[in-house]
Amino acid sequence: MQTTESSSNYNDLEKMSIGHILTSINQEDQTVPDAVKKSIPQIEALVGQIVSRMQKGGRLYYIGAGTSGRLGVVDASECPPTFGVPFDLVVGIIAGGDTAIRKAVENAEDDDKQAWIDLATYQPGENDTLVGIAASGRTPYVIGGLNKAREAGLLTGCIVCNDGSAVAKAAEFPVEVVVGPEFMTGSTRMKSGTAQKLVLNMISTAVMIRLGKVKGNKMVDMQLTNEKLVHRAHRMIIEELSVSPEEAESLLNEHGSVRAAINAVKR
Repeated sequence: MQTTESSSNYNDLEKMSIGHILTSINQEDQTVPDAVKKSIPQIEALVGQIVSRMQKGGRLYYIGAGTSGRLGVVDASECPPTFGVPFDLVVGIIAGGDTAIRKAVENAEDDDKQAWIDLATYQPGENDTLVGIAASGRTPYVIGGLNKAREAGLLTGCIVCNDGSAVAKAAEFPVEVVVGPEFMTGSTRMKSGTAQKLVLNMISTAVMIRLGKVKGNKMVDMQLTNEKLVHRAHRMIIEELSVSPEEAESLLNEHGSVRAAINAVKR
């Protein structure tokens, strides 16, 4: 039996008090970072390969079904506002299409040919990377996509939560984060989903830092899409250039981004 399908360490959940339920979930969640830590060498290897290809103009794709697919879509969609990159540099694709983000699409994950069809609309090339996300490690949609991607010369990686899975075998650079039984047996949206989210955070953030999208510890290329972010941009400029709030606002208005404002003054 797969670890993700093994029986919960807890029983009679319906008889627990609310406090007991919450405390037990929290206790299980605390094991996730340790499981991720064990996988850092695998994550490091994958990130290094992604960076080298993206420096040559490559893109990063995530594919997955259900919770795994949604997590990939979330991570991809946060890259443009956070790092100021084009919307199609990091792309999340979910089995069943965008409808599946909010509503499960029956049997979408069972089609081993559809992932490559979905990916083909982006005209993937040999400098691109495909990362398959599947807690179980056996999702046909993901396995089929990875196999076709390898045939086409793409770099392939994955994030799974079972050892020795078919998805890991299909990927050149697998990341295996084994978090153990879920609080509710088989509910991989819980610990497995948390682990996948942590790994996705690590991958995209590390990649963008290595691509030069961060200065010091600041998101200097972020998109200024709301008042909170504009105020954050002002603070960055003030800290970096030792100017007044009024000067920071003027520089940002003139140059349109934190990086451009800083570079203009420091030239």
